[in-house]
Amino acid sequence: MDKDSSHHHNHNNNNNKPSPSSSSSNHVKRLLNFDHYTTPSKTLCSDRFIPCRSTSNFALFDIPPSDKDTSSSSSSTAYNSLLRTALFGPDAPVTPDKRSSRNIFRYKTETRQNMHTLSPFLQHDHALPHVNYTTVPVVKPHRKVPKSPFKVLDAPALQDDFYLNLVDWSSHNVLAVGLGSCVYLWNASSSKVTRLCDLGIDDYVCSVEWAHRGAHIAVGTSKGKVQIWDASQCKTIRTMEGHRLRVGALAWSSSILSSGGRDKSIYQRDIRMKDDFISKLSGHKSEVCGLKWSYDNRELASGGNDNRLLVWNQHATQPVLKYSEHTAAVKAIAWSPHVNGLLASGGGTADRCIRFWNTTTNSHLSCMDTGSQVCNLVWSKNVNELVSTHGYSQNQIIVWKYPSMSKLATLTGHTYRVLYLAISPDGQTIVTGAGDETLRFWNVFPSPKSQNTESAIGALSFGRTTIR
Repeated sequence: MDKDSSHHHNHNNNNNKPSPSSSSSNHVKRLLNFDHYTTPSKTLCSDRFIPCRSTSNFALFDIPPSDKDTSSSSSSTAYNSLLRTALFGPDAPVTPDKRSSRNIFRYKTETRQNMHTLSPFLQHDHALPHVNYTTVPVVKPHRKVPKSPFKVLDAPALQDDFYLNLVDWSSHNVLAVGLGSCVYLWNASSSKVTRLCDLGIDDYVCSVEWAHRGAHIAVGTSKGKVQIWDASQCKTIRTMEGHRLRVGALAWSSSILSSGGRDKSIYQRDIRMKDDFISKLSGHKSEVCGLKWSYDNRELASGGNDNRLLVWNQHATQPVLKYSEHTAAVKAIAWSPHVNGLLASGGGTADRCIRFWNTTTNSHLSCMDTGSQVCNLVWSKNVNELVSTHGYSQNQIIVWKYPSMSKLATLTGHTYRVLYLAISPDGQTIVTGAGDETLRFWNVFPSPKSQNTESAIGALSFGRTTIR
């Protein structure tokens, strides 16, 4: 596309210089670009000095012809008179105050970005005519996200069950994975594998969740129990009762541990107290499969197989917010680390949508149909982006830019639903797990300082090993 048509015409018409006998009206017509007259190579007046040119029709002013040659100063006077009449009316004073008018026609480059230039949907087709696109700031292309995992771990017996949460990554760079009746720990810095616990032949792991600090990890079991383990010593600290059925969702908030079960209940547990739980939250009508505390620890979001997303505050026994827009189970829940009260949720096979909510104003912000079952969501803490993992029918991983929800990358490789997702403590790497019994590690987010800085796990060699 020709970005500046006036320059283009100047170049092609250098040999068409006007004769010295040109009339003053031709001179004025040239200044006004009358009948698309091309300006000579020696520019007398840049068209950029004419404001709102696309909305002006100077042919209506009917300039009388003149046979006398005029100097550039007299033609400039006629030109100024014409503009003054057009802008201020026929009764305008001949000599307006220069202090008030001297900047009217001065061209100035816009220094603030127009809101439309920030939009991912900006198209030149919809821009105003005569826009000089060289003044639009050049947008850097998005970084390239590697399309292949840099490490694959075999995870035998990793269950293909949508309602379980079997993978979590600690602040000390240790990955916990529930495989059958056992929990295994994989140190991402050393690649050392440790078996934390074995629940026995008649029980199995339904959820794992690291405490935000320290080496404590919670384990939810198929028998409705919640165990707290000290991973540094591989010792169980306590076992808590309450749920009548399996515990598929866990979430920490400082010393408070929330657990959600198939019995539709959520229990709040303070591990400093002797009681197994301090309160019971009733609101879901089916299995609780998603549970996340906000970053300020003030709100707990829960998702269930009843297609509902509920938000609870620290002291409530009833939900303070209820959202019923999803048309399938809500397992995928993620709070934004960048905006207080910004919550993302994803629906199952019959829904396929990622929805965004502002819990501060109790408003539904937007909805994106992803085309397949949403299994997990996690927000980057380094950039305003998030990752979703999917099941039926694409089994893909998608990196999104927020709030435009433009796709930065679509990652494939899992042959089963990508039911499990966790993010590294430095925020650069995600690990995904699926019923194909593999854990795959992907570098999807830049580091806080530089996109080129390798994380500890990123420096590991390629290859495929097993976690047990």
